[in-house]
Amino acid sequence: MFVGATGTAFAALLSSGCARFVGNPSGSLLASPYGPLVPDPAGLLDLPEGFSYRVISQLGSSMSDGGTVPDRADGMGCFDLGDGSIALVRNHELKVDHAASGKLSEGFDRNDSGEILPGGTTNLILDAKTLKVKGEFRTLAGTIRNCAGGVTPWGTWLTCEEDVTRAGDGVERDHGWVFEVPADANGLVDPVPLKAMGRFNHEAACVDPATGVVYMTEDRDDSLLYRFIPEVPGELRRGGKLQALIATSIADSRNWFRPSMAPGSWAAVSWVDIDNVESPQDDLRSRGAAMGATLFARGEGIHMGDGELYFCCTSGGVRKLGQIFRLSLDEKGEQLQLFFESSDPTQFHYGDNLTVAPNGHLIVCEDQSGDVSTNHLRGITPAGDAYPLGWLKAETELAGACWSPDGTTLFVNAYSPTTTLAITGPWLN
Repeated sequence: MFVGATGTAFAALLSSGCARFVGNPSGSLLASPYGPLVPDPAGLLDLPEGFSYRVISQLGSSMSDGGTVPDRADGMGCFDLGDGSIALVRNHELKVDHAASGKLSEGFDRNDSGEILPGGTTNLILDAKTLKVKGEFRTLAGTIRNCAGGVTPWGTWLTCEEDVTRAGDGVERDHGWVFEVPADANGLVDPVPLKAMGRFNHEAACVDPATGVVYMTEDRDDSLLYRFIPEVPGELRRGGKLQALIATSIADSRNWFRPSMAPGSWAAVSWVDIDNVESPQDDLRSRGAAMGATLFARGEGIHMGDGELYFCCTSGGVRKLGQIFRLSLDEKGEQLQLFFESSDPTQFHYGDNLTVAPNGHLIVCEDQSGDVSTNHLRGITPAGDAYPLGWLKAETELAGACWSPDGTTLFVNAYSPTTTLAITGPWLN
């Protein structure tokens, strides 16, 4: 059965007349086009007037496979199952010693006590019209810190381990891989690590539907941007080539030590092949940098568009508040733009997962941490102006923003305790 991935709807949105992003060299804070945020009586998520949310899943609730909803909900993708149902595939960023929320019968790896590791994914099956939950169950287990990932055009979710624990360090197998989970899975899937896609501190992934090439971010202070060119598009298990991005004359895009890339500026792009991709020493980024690959500050959320993609660098910029880059995939020559760099924490602070709204605005989940966190859903206009779209009142991060197939509902997670929300409102305004 064909399963449509709605997370790649950026292409359709742009080709339907939404403006292309041009970038704002200075970046600014804009009053929300939806109006001011209204305090939530429940104290969870403030939204503009006319918007509302409903909780569709939360930590500890019973699932249809006998387990309960696990904690630490992170990256997520939405898919049209073609039968009046949609599927959310949701990551759970659980470490070796975290609770599994139910007995796991199989999985990729075990701890020293022989127990299957708790990290992995759950699938939520929803009625496409009513959003009523029709089923909820584990689909991947035995992994560590499944942070973000990305949808594929062939109806699977790429779930990424943000962890490079080695075999013998409390576990039986090496970690740091990408796994593939079908949206139409009905239980635990065969946990096959896609080792040719590299072993590193994976964050997110997106797929160019025109070529099948997978672009991947790395959550490290000295990270690279990678791409995986598959031997056979759509069949990632068959291997391929891993490369890292070189932005011409930009060795370091972070702007930490000196401004090396101005907001709004462009640089030509090339790619360098990376070998020994299973990387037992976790040194892909240092080897890539030695060959000229450009450094990024904690690459996180990534989103594919129509011939271009966008990705967040959480702590990049002169103020270390966050950057958003745009990679144009024009066949005449790829180029990288520093589309947005925050200059004030009230403007944009530690962007993570990102997606696009039906009106063409980027929607970014903030991920601050500390004694007090003020994490927002941030909108960013095509002109590069940031505005508040939502304010999470709980002391946790927002994650996993993705859209229903019809563009009427934004799904998003409050990370811990797991709370998956469906937000509706006048998105086209």
